[in-house]
Amino acid sequence: MKLSVVIPAYNEKATLEEIVRRIQATPIEKEIIIVDDGSTDGTNKLLENIAKPSSNSIRIIRHETNKGKGAAIIHGLEEVKGDLTIIQDADLEYDPNDYKTLLELFKNDHVQVVYGSRNLKKNDRSSFAFYWGGRLLSWITNIIYGSNVTDEATGYKVFRTSLLKDLDLKSTGFDFCPEVTAKILRRKIKIFEVPISYNPRLWHEGKKIRWIDGLTAIWVLVKYRFQRF
Repeated sequence: MKLSVVIPAYNEKATLEEIVRRIQATPIEKEIIIVDDGSTDGTNKLLENIAKPSSNSIRIIRHETNKGKGAAIIHGLEEVKGDLTIIQDADLEYDPNDYKTLLELFKNDHVQVVYGSRNLKKNDRSSFAFYWGGRLLSWITNIIYGSNVTDEATGYKVFRTSLLKDLDLKSTGFDFCPEVTAKILRRKIKIFEVPISYNPRLWHEGKKIRWIDGLTAIWVLVKYRFQRF
């Protein structure tokens, strides 16, 4: 099975080259799609150097202005050709060495979605607010959808590409992630989880998500639970 790795990148010059190197080092069939979401820090120049040596396996999409993480992912999905798709943040919080573990369950044809759970493995914790905020999102998800996920907010979500493209995703910001979860669970599709590593990025290192995004995520989960679509 071929894996499509979609990387939404906004001002990630400091880490983008390293995450691409780590992805390329994984011994699996893959393609890499990087969406530069209107970066202003020189990420676009860096991408020219990254793409040249591996033009067949790396494709670059550019946004003239910053449209949001969800918008970058949705645009990237238009170029996806693999059987499976993973969203890979460029900030080095998530380790591509976990791809093998994430993909293992897809040997079963009935598995449609696998989340990498930071809570099933001992890792360095995020700040108090982010850790417990993530726990709260998982709890709310399980209450309103009758699911049993331990890490709804994880950045490592892997899907069969055909399913992901069929979800009619709309969210343009960080609310992309709860929208995906909600629409999958509304279809009564089981979300499987495996333990993954996690190296949390701090505020001064460029972490972009804010507390208001957590409130938005709760609203999205509730909205799609009762909205007709």
